[in-house]
Amino acid sequence: MGWRDRLSLTRTRLRNRALRYANHGWEVTPGARLDRGRFECGRPGCPTTGCHPALEHWEQAASNDATQIAAWWRRHPHAVLLATGHGFDVLEVPAHLGLWVLGAARLHARLAGPGNSQVRGPVAVTPNGRWMFLVRPGGPLRPEFDGSLDVVRHGRGSWIPAPPTVLPEGPVRWVVAPEETRWQLPDSYVVQGMLINARNTSPRHLTTSRLPRPLPRLNRAT
Repeated sequence: MGWRDRLSLTRTRLRNRALRYANHGWEVTPGARLDRGRFECGRPGCPTTGCHPALEHWEQAASNDATQIAAWWRRHPHAVLLATGHGFDVLEVPAHLGLWVLGAARLHARLAGPGNSQVRGPVAVTPNGRWMFLVRPGGPLRPEFDGSLDVVRHGRGSWIPAPPTVLPEGPVRWVVAPEETRWQLPDSYVVQGMLINARNTSPRHLTTSRLPRPLPRLNRAT
């Protein structure tokens, strides 16, 4: 298979996944495309080399319209970015907290029975060890996270890279795919409570200098 065929296959895969997200009401915006280890958006003079939106006014342009999404991915293998604060918010945490909360959520799901768990939702992870818990939108961070460097909320004005986007370190992947939870989202306050428990009981106490770095160059909502 030649490089043009591989490029076309990658573009199609990214487009199809973007369309699937949009089909469930999630707003999508095209990201810069990865080219030899850096992201190119095509905007003249753009200094950003990390993952970032390809459109200057990306938040206003974000859409779940299938025709618009197909047009965005017609020529280029754009990264798939999901606008947060609309269909969902995201709680971004380091791996040791993510693993603890995921285990607790799975235990709760088993005890609650099929379809009854209120705490399990989609979870994605970046190749540099940042976990992203998708939750219902609108809930602010709890006071326990004031001044926290390891827990970040993505609401309106922010975005996340979604699978199958590839970052220079590797692919973004689902740990819990949306299909596994029937595209249902847990309450942000409940998941934050689990994160608080994880911070209080986790045997791993990280200093600021040892925390996994947050997602590159994301706009963040506080």
